[in-house]
Amino acid sequence: MEYTHVKHTFSPVYNEESRILILGSFPSVKSRENQFYYGHSQNRFWKLIAGIFNEPVPQTIEKKKDLLLTHQIAVWDVIDSCDIVGSSDSSIKNVVPNDMNVILSGADIQGIFANGGKAYQLFVKYCSKEGMPPLGKLPSTSPANAAWSLEHLTAEWKAAFGMYLEITE
Repeated sequence: MEYTHVKHTFSPVYNEESRILILGSFPSVKSRENQFYYGHSQNRFWKLIAGIFNEPVPQTIEKKKDLLLTHQIAVWDVIDSCDIVGSSDSSIKNVVPNDMNVILSGADIQGIFANGGKAYQLFVKYCSKEGMPPLGKLPSTSPANAAWSLEHLTAEWKAAFGMYLEITE
């Protein structure tokens, strides 16, 4: 297994109306190839977000951005660059974090949610500052988190978002 130094090469998704920020750790190999978030076909992120809002699962980057922005969701990653083996979160080292003020100063973020334990751990270590919106840790949408069914994940994420977003049944 060989480490590669990799830089995050695509922009965060947000606008001034974004109310929650979802953070991953660092894009997978597939996401880096696709130049967009949660690009691995087995990652349940897009199915989960679409399910929360009773929307069709978006198939294009533009439709994915529209889904997020329509529902006041911002998405980014904790890490700007790091050394990593493939897509393995557990191999991440030599972290350079993203500057969260890019989004926090340009959007109305009320809550920050880490997509999984590694994103949470990295955010606390490198990004967390006094006065930031509250941070929550959500179960990962990664296929590696096989213990959580899509239905269970969706219910957990939906409950977490409920205090910040309008979600109709």
